[in-house]
Amino acid sequence: MLSAVDAPRIATAFDVGGALAMSGPVARGVIGQIWRLETERGAWAVKEWFERPDADELAEGVAFQEAAVAGGVPAPSVVRTPAGNWWTDIDGAPVRVQGWIDLLDADPSVDPVAVGRLVAALHQVPFIGTQLEHEWYTEPVGAERWDALVGASRVAGAPFAERLAARRDALVSLDALIVPPGPTRTCHRDLWSDNLRATAAGGLCLIDWEDCGLADPSMELALVLWEFGRTDPARARALHDAYVDAGGPGRVRRRSEFSMLIAQLGHIGARACADWLAAEDEEARAFAASWFAEFVDDPHTMEQISMLLDAVRS
Repeated sequence: MLSAVDAPRIATAFDVGGALAMSGPVARGVIGQIWRLETERGAWAVKEWFERPDADELAEGVAFQEAAVAGGVPAPSVVRTPAGNWWTDIDGAPVRVQGWIDLLDADPSVDPVAVGRLVAALHQVPFIGTQLEHEWYTEPVGAERWDALVGASRVAGAPFAERLAARRDALVSLDALIVPPGPTRTCHRDLWSDNLRATAAGGLCLIDWEDCGLADPSMELALVLWEFGRTDPARARALHDAYVDAGGPGRVRRRSEFSMLIAQLGHIGARACADWLAAEDEEARAFAASWFAEFVDDPHTMEQISMLLDAVRS
């Protein structure tokens, strides 16, 4: 894992000026964390992974991010080494650097019109990728696995066991809505408010491009409608109208367009539950429990999906 003493090596590898300090981690996700590197030429975001990632998959995300920035999508700049590499090896671990942007906390109530315009621009980036569709975004968890997780959680005394059991039937009903994607293009595939944030300088910024790959833009738009519309039909309508007016190719016309939302949230909940069950220490267990809480504390429901659909079709 990185430490502050790695700052000079990283600054030299990416030719971003003499290192002054490196602090953090300042942010942590499920698969990696971010440090803040300060050099004579400014501030930079340094990412490291907890496990070695798929380099080919990440390379496509980097290329898509660069194409999106060139197309006007607000996102951190990609920093490459003098040899053109997007990553360098620090003691056997890959590390990448991006421009630093001061972000506000995740907030699904940010301006829905700005969100709609940004996603429309993203869905029009001229980029042809090779990362195929993935079951995380297209396949249901299924009744059998939900039942197994409910049973294992109860046996293990998980703090969320009964909340998961109470959601079981609703989750299975939502799974039944999932259909295969329609026409696909390279999408971000992680457009939650954690990654699409307001900045301290004003405007929005899209971060965490590592999960990019083929997806149905209509289904990604439906996910965005849920994340930034929630229970407010006026916000959902404003977002959808802004997206359409800005030339976005996706359309949300039926409940099955929420397939990506249902699949992804389902897999997030199932993964968080499985991680808690497999955790070997209290820190890992607490992190998994907090991740699972995000899944159950503000659940997606059939009624909510119907409301959002009525809002954008009206």
